[in-house]
Amino acid sequence: MSEELLKKPASELRFNPVCKDWVVIATGRARRPETFAKEKKTIANTPAGECPFCHIETQEKPVLINEDEKGDWTLAVVPNKFPAFTPEGSLHKKTESLYVSINGVGFHEVVITRDHDLQINMPEFTVEKVKEVIDAYQERYLELMNEKMVNYVSIFHNHGLEAGASISHPHSQIIAIPVTDPDIRRSLDGSENFFKTHGKCIHCAMIKWDRQDGKRIIFENEKFIVLCPFASKVAFEVRIYPKKHHPYFERIKDDEKKQLAEALKIALNKIHKGLNDPPFNFFIHTSPCDGKDYDHYHWHLVILPKTSVWAGFELGTGIEISTIEPERAAEYLRNI
Repeated sequence: MSEELLKKPASELRFNPVCKDWVVIATGRARRPETFAKEKKTIANTPAGECPFCHIETQEKPVLINEDEKGDWTLAVVPNKFPAFTPEGSLHKKTESLYVSINGVGFHEVVITRDHDLQINMPEFTVEKVKEVIDAYQERYLELMNEKMVNYVSIFHNHGLEAGASISHPHSQIIAIPVTDPDIRRSLDGSENFFKTHGKCIHCAMIKWDRQDGKRIIFENEKFIVLCPFASKVAFEVRIYPKKHHPYFERIKDDEKKQLAEALKIALNKIHKGLNDPPFNFFIHTSPCDGKDYDHYHWHLVILPKTSVWAGFELGTGIEISTIEPERAAEYLRNI
C-alpha cells in the first residue's frame, strides 16, 4: 500500500441517523480543546442601571410572575416588546402562483430572572434557580399549547452577542407559532421512519449505545444523560436526554425537573469554565402540540456553543464543519 493511502484523512464525514444530515469532523486540522478558551469574545455588558430587564415595571404586563417571601419578584414572563409573532389577527392564507403565505399569528414571550450582577448568566445559577426557569418554561408551554393557532412552541436561550443576545441580563424566550419548523420536522420524520422499520425509538437506541460506549458521555444522573452527539453540528455541542422515553417536554414531572435542572446547570457550567464563557444557544426539541400522535419521538435539550462562523461551504451545502471530535470534546468537558 502506498504511503499516500496510509496518510490520515483530513476529515471524517459523520451521518446523523435521525435527520439524515451529514457533518464534517475536521480531524486533519483538529484543535486542542483548551485552545477554544483562548479565543477573544465580545461581551454584551448592559449596566444594571440601564438594563430594561432589571425594571419589570417598564415591561409589558407579566403573564407569569414569581415572588419571594419578601414580596420581591424573582422571575417574570412578559410579552416581547418587539415580537416576531403577535396574537392579533387570524391565520389568513394567501396564495400567489407557487408562493404561499400566512399571517404571523402567535405569541412571543421573554422569561426574565431578576438578578443582574450577582448571577450574570445561567451557568452560574444554582440548581434551584435553574429549576425555577424550567418550571416557567413548562407553565407557559401548557398555557400556549391550548391556543387554537399554535402548533409548535419553541423554547430557547441566547447568551452572548454572537449568539444573538443584545442584552446581557439572563433571559430566555418562548415563541408559539402556527407551523412546525423544518429542523424539528426532519427529526420527527427520521424518528418515525426508524420506529416503523425497527419498532423502537431511535434516540433510545442511540442513548443505549452511547452509555455502553461511554466515550461521549459528560454527566448523568438517575433520569437524564448529558453527552456530545456522534454527529455534532458544532464543536462542543451538548445534548441532554431523559433516559426514559418521553415524547413531550410539557409532561415532565417535578422530580424530573429537579434532575433536568441539575443536568443543565452542570452542562452549562462545564462549557462556561472549559471554554471561558463562550456565547451559546440552547433550545428544547419536543413534539408539536398540533393534536397528532408523536409517541415515536424523544424530547431533548440541545446546547450549541458559538465556536465558529458559517462560511461559503456551510452556507452553500448546509453541512457544518467541526474542528474537534465529539469524543475529545466530551473527555475535556467531563474532566472540568
